[in-house]
Amino acid sequence: MKELVFGHKSPDTDAIVAAKAFAYLQNQLDSDIDAEAVALGTPNEETKFVLAHFATEAPRVVTEASKEVDAVMLVDHNEAQQSIADIKDVTVTHVVDHHRIANFETAAPLYYYAEPVGCTSTIILKLFKQNNVKIPAKLAGLMLSAIISDTLLFKSPTTTPADEAAVKELAKIADVDYETYGLEMLKAGTNLGSKSEKELIDADAKSFEMGGKTVRIDQINTVDLTEVFAREAALRSAIEEESKAEGYDLFLLMVTNILNSDTRLLVVGEPKDVVENAFAVKLVDDKVDLPGVVSRKKQVVPPLEKAF
Repeated sequence: MKELVFGHKSPDTDAIVAAKAFAYLQNQLDSDIDAEAVALGTPNEETKFVLAHFATEAPRVVTEASKEVDAVMLVDHNEAQQSIADIKDVTVTHVVDHHRIANFETAAPLYYYAEPVGCTSTIILKLFKQNNVKIPAKLAGLMLSAIISDTLLFKSPTTTPADEAAVKELAKIADVDYETYGLEMLKAGTNLGSKSEKELIDADAKSFEMGGKTVRIDQINTVDLTEVFAREAALRSAIEEESKAEGYDLFLLMVTNILNSDTRLLVVGEPKDVVENAFAVKLVDDKVDLPGVVSRKKQVVPPLEKAF
């Protein structure tokens, strides 16, 4: 039976790599399953670097699943608004994820693998080992890249000992110096000059339902906050246009310096007071610096939900 495997919209490195890894695993485990890794968007600069480094093709991009298959597998997400447009028209048979569970339900039983670790690929490594399936060297390289990406080379507070151990194990299989390679990979993702403002606000964006409001949170990694905020007026304009078109009430743009692990937040929309309450700060010109904040999942979404 043919099934599509995919991560969330505006895919990051883990969303694309986890789909590839889990599809490979499922095809090894069950000859009756024809699992294909696909993506709900094009790879970002960091992911392009990773795929090129390990000589791997990007998955094809799809916008609908029900025209091709009856069943799908989700990786690196579960919330409906982050998934494929026709998710309600297909059966979800598997989920592998490391995020909160929200706006998700199925009519049939399924396999659900979730752990509070820094990366979905860390969970998938465990599944490979549990099922005694050997990981090819290229795939090991992709998976360690995903973990480095999600944990910012272990600087993110989402990092767990399991993530660090996974990277070291995968690095041996891939024959990679993960520290040197990891920094090179992260810097590749900060090449923003060729990107339009729309591309920047869409590149790593996720939508959340909070307090009856639709909250959009995008994260841009950089080594120079000044370079990004030199484009602030154009970024605001792009955010306002997209918020109006898509119905976002509140848009948070996280601009994160990967070298010192700080974030400058740009807030567009309402209610802004909720943002101030969430982080115990006062916005100045709709902006605020958040020292030590690098994780949307652990340091931004939870306090926002609590404030709402």
